[in-house]
Order: sequence, then structure tokens, then C-alpha cells
Amino acid sequence: MNRIDQKFAELRKKNQKGFIAYICAGDPDLDTTAELAVALEKAGVDILELGIPFSDPLADGVVNQEASQRALSRGATVDKVLKTIQKIRRMECTMPIVLYTYYNPIFHYGLEKFIHDAKQSGVDGFLNLELPPEEAGGGERAMKKHELHTIFLVAPTSSEERIRKISKKASGFIYYVSREGVTGERSSMENSIESMVRTIRKHSRLPVVVGFGISKPEHVRDVAKVADAVVVGSSIVKKIGEIGKKPNLIADISKHVKSLVEPLRRPKTTK
Repeated sequence: MNRIDQKFAELRKKNQKGFIAYICAGDPDLDTTAELAVALEKAGVDILELGIPFSDPLADGVVNQEASQRALSRGATVDKVLKTIQKIRRMECTMPIVLYTYYNPIFHYGLEKFIHDAKQSGVDGFLNLELPPEEAGGGERAMKKHELHTIFLVAPTSSEERIRKISKKASGFIYYVSREGVTGERSSMENSIESMVRTIRKHSRLPVVVGFGISKPEHVRDVAKVADAVVVGSSIVKKIGEIGKKPNLIADISKHVKSLVEPLRRPKTTK
């Protein structure tokens, strides 16, 4: 069974919601990425969303764009990212890893080779920011062969018919983008999240996760009331950029992530 499926089954058994963290591979460097992955799992992260740095990340806000540029300037490549994931697995990190990527790096690497090598490295699924379900057929057979999940985005502007089509192609989980525009922190959450998650559930039995803009413990708490898992990226990436390669990076990021995970782990009170 794919590690993503195992994780959501485990969370359901515990009656808990999942926490997904995003970081950009290679920021501040690839060795630190491996150390961060291990630390994030210990801090309570259920699934790691690992970004492949790209020179033109159109769906990302300034914080994640800058992280990509830092990683590229320090020599991160697709091949090196996959080798870093191998290192993470050797460090006995067992949480699912989803590669967050644009199509251009995959195209240049070679689609089927990329899927094969990613599986061998310890990847569990892909979230391709530019790939609609209509154009996902090229790698679909290879993904199924290697038991990797293809995760698609649902936007606030997606029609119900569009959600139905996405649900037919998706595996692992469905990622609901909680606002229009790019990634980034914000002060409040959209009011439409609950109704959109409800619509997605009409068409899919997959877990529904919500991301983009979630940056505070209260955001995590509120979104977890309706979603199966919550994704936090920019607030973590921003702190990585601020701290850089200082010795306190791992400890400070772990502390920040624990504060975000904590609302999901509080025992439920009974009246």
C-alpha cells in the first residue's frame, strides 16, 4: 500500500486530521533539506510536500519564488533532489513524500524515467501545478505501475462538473486551493472552504486537503474542522529564508511547526 493511503488510514483510526508541510528542496541547501525532513516528521508532520525548485514558479508567491531561486543558486537539480530523498529514507524517515513540481523539470528529465527514479528514491506521489487531468494520460500508466499517486488541484473557481472530472483522475488525495491566486500567508480564511469541500466530497471518497495561505494555528484549527488535512508552506519557507544556514535553523523550524500541529493533536473535550 502507498504510504499516503497508509497515513490517512492511520489518521482515520485515531480520529485525527493530518498536517502537511511544504518546503523547497535545496533551501538553504540539500543536506539541510534532509535534516529538516527528519525533524519535521518528529515535530508531527504527517506528509511532506517537497518542492522541486524551478526558475519560473507561476503558482507561487514571492516567499516560495525566492526559496526556489536560493535553491537553484546553490546547485539544486532534479537528480540531486531525488538523491536527497534517498538520503531522507536512509535516515529512517518514513512519512509520505509528495513532490510539488512544475512540468518543465519533468519534461527535461524525461517523464517515464522521472517516475521510475522517483519511485526508487522513495517518493509517494506528485502534485504537478500545471497538469490538468485531460493532459495527465502520458504518465498515467507508469504512475499506476509504480503505485504512485497523482494529486490534482481544485480551485475556488472550479465548477461542479470540473470537480467531477478531476475526481475521476485523482488518487491519494484531492488538494483544494482555498483562495484564488498564488501561494502566500494571509490574515484570514475564505468563507467558501466548507461549501467547496462538501462539493468535492459529493464526487470523491478520497481525503480532501486544504492549502494556500494557511499560516497560523487558528487557521489550522478552523480548516481542520472540514478538511482531512491542512497544508502549511509559506510560513515555514519564510522562516527558513530568514534563518538561513544558522545553527538554530532545525530547532527553530521544528518549534514553529509544532505550534501549527498542536491544534490538531489537542484531546477533544466533552461536555
